[in-house]
Amino acid sequence: MNIPTRLGTPLSPSAVKVMLLGSGELGKEVIIALQRLGVEVIAVDRYPNAPGHQVAHRAHVINMTDGAALTALIEQEKPDLVVPEIEAIATPALMELEKAGKATVIPTARAAWLTMNREGIRRLAAEELGLPTSPYRFADSLAELQAACAEIGFPCVIKPVMSSSGKGQSKIDSAGEVEAAWNYAAAGSRVNAGRVIVEGFIDFDYEITQLTVRARSANGETDTFFCDPIGHVQVDGDYVESWQPHPMHPAALAKSRDIARKVTENLGGLGLFGVELFVKDEMVWFSEVSPRPHDTGMVTMASQWQSEFEVHAKAILGLPVNVALKSPAASAVIYGQHEAKAIAFEGVADALTVPGVDIRLFGKPESFKKRRMGVALAVADDVETARKRAKEAAAKVRPVTHGG
Repeated sequence: MNIPTRLGTPLSPSAVKVMLLGSGELGKEVIIALQRLGVEVIAVDRYPNAPGHQVAHRAHVINMTDGAALTALIEQEKPDLVVPEIEAIATPALMELEKAGKATVIPTARAAWLTMNREGIRRLAAEELGLPTSPYRFADSLAELQAACAEIGFPCVIKPVMSSSGKGQSKIDSAGEVEAAWNYAAAGSRVNAGRVIVEGFIDFDYEITQLTVRARSANGETDTFFCDPIGHVQVDGDYVESWQPHPMHPAALAKSRDIARKVTENLGGLGLFGVELFVKDEMVWFSEVSPRPHDTGMVTMASQWQSEFEVHAKAILGLPVNVALKSPAASAVIYGQHEAKAIAFEGVADALTVPGVDIRLFGKPESFKKRRMGVALAVADDVETARKRAKEAAAKVRPVTHGG
């Protein structure tokens, strides 16, 4: 990898240039972390005025699933590092650019390609690495899906092979629900609306995100570092609440980290990975991995000395990282609640009267009822108190339509 050996001055010949592909709330925080290190940042997204656009040196709006447009932009800007922040990207174009020596992709173009597609990463984990996963099948049509569900059994979970943040995902309990799940998956897919994965339902106690970092160690070698496990609540596959640390049996924690290490070492490169795992007693199953900061990891803005965004920024620049916990903390999502542009927020002052609380508003130009528009963060002496504070604060923030 062509990792910069020194940091320069933005907007000058010495600048280290980083291009983010996807500039939502997670990308925005990565950009801020890079800006603090004097990195020149180019933010790219599919819509104008995305959160990351608002804090970058330059912003571009393109369809990132268009390989020709993506290639042209990278060749125009000539960034030192290309950092995918979402799944919906023309990853074959990134692989061609990396192969030709025209781009260094974080963590690697192969990792971006494999993890964009649930099929790629599931086959890697289960079939190549032999890691424990839920039973699964793939289907390209309603008839194939009906057969796959009958084979897997009910209940089962159906997801598009390409989607983000739980979109198009559903849990079904009977054959009568299969057709509706197929239609919902097609509507939620970002790229290929014709293929789904069916997963057998695991009776797990809880789900965690094991943030795993490939970064430079004290001796200059690439090593693996682990943040404390993050617990979270998901509704329809979308995170609504997270906390750190999540209490775990030592054997389950050791297995989680072993699985995370095997997956991330295979994907290679540098940076932070969000590894999702199901846990029951001492048993652990691999679920998914994102080769970038994870939405449930927003809690680290309050819980860790260096947030997942700061850790990612430092790791990709070849700098040492600190993954130590600072305090038990929690996060709770603030939803848009309206279908409108340029909404406003009331109650922020009230929310900030809750002890240990901070608020982040993402600045998204358009609101949807279930779109994440902000997050409440809370620290406390224990996770239970932090969760209560974060939810209380989030409930006090009231999105209103402009002029409403």
